[in-house]
Amino acid sequence: MTLEPFGARLRRAMDERGPLCVGIDPHASLLQSWGLNDDIQGLERFSRTVVDALADRVAVLKPQSAFFERFGSRGIAVLEKSVEQAREAGALVVMDAKRGDIGSTMAAYAETFLRKGAPLFSDALTVSPYLGYGSLKPAVDLARESGAGLFVLALTSNPEGGEVQHAVRADGRNVGATMLARLAAENAGDAPMGSFGAVVGATLGDLSQYELDINGPLLAPGIGAQGATPADLPGVFGAAVRNVVPNVSRGVLRHGPDVAALRESAVRFADEVRAAVGE
Repeated sequence: MTLEPFGARLRRAMDERGPLCVGIDPHASLLQSWGLNDDIQGLERFSRTVVDALADRVAVLKPQSAFFERFGSRGIAVLEKSVEQAREAGALVVMDAKRGDIGSTMAAYAETFLRKGAPLFSDALTVSPYLGYGSLKPAVDLARESGAGLFVLALTSNPEGGEVQHAVRADGRNVGATMLARLAAENAGDAPMGSFGAVVGATLGDLSQYELDINGPLLAPGIGAQGATPADLPGVFGAAVRNVVPNVSRGVLRHGPDVAALRESAVRFADEVRAAVGE
C-alpha cells in the first residue's frame, strides 16, 4: 500500500509537532561529550537515547548515514533499528545520505532508501544533483511510487558550495536557481505541499534573488551551533518561510544524554521557530 505523499505527511507533522528537524549525528566528539565510547556500544546507546527522547514529539529526525556507516555492518544495523523505531513513534525520517549517481547506480541507491519494505526505508532522502538534475530520475520516480520525498542540494551553507551552485549557465540562471526551478516543476499542483524539497542553508542571509517558493519543503541546516537563529528565518526565506524545516543538530544533542534536557531543548527550538514564522 502506497503511503500518503511525503509533502502532505510533512505538512501535517509540522503543524502538529512544530516545524523542526533534529539531526542524529553520532560523531566521535559528541559521543565523548555524552560519556560514551566511540564504538558500536556507544553508537547504539546514543541513537537509542535520541530516538526515545524525541521521536514521539518532533516532526522530523534526520540520521546522518556516514556516522553509522563508519562502523561497518554493525553500524548499519543500528541505523536500521533507529529508523524503524523513529517511524514507529511517529517521527518522519529524512535519511541524510546525499546520494548522487547515474542510471542503475542511482536506481540502487533509491531502492536502498526509498523502496517500501527495504531495511533502510525512510520518508525522504537527501540527494546531490550535480551529475545533472536528470540523473535523479530513478529516485524521483521511486519516491513518487512509495509516497516518499527527496531533499535536493540547492543552496548549501558550506563556503565551497558556491563554486558550483553560483556558476552561471548559458541561459543566465545560476545552478542553484536551476535546481529550485526543477523542483518547483516537480511539485506543481501538489497540495498542501509537494514532496520534492531543497536544501537551503539558514546561514546564507538574504536570498530574495531566488525563487524559494517551490511548493515544497526547504530543509534549512545552520540553526544553533552554526550561528543562525529561528528569528533569522523570515529574513532568509521570505514568503516561503512557512515551508521551511529548520535543522538543528548540536544545538539539541549537546544536552544529552539527559532525556529531559533533550526534550526541553527540542521543544524550545520548535516554539521559537513557530513564533518566528508567525504560526
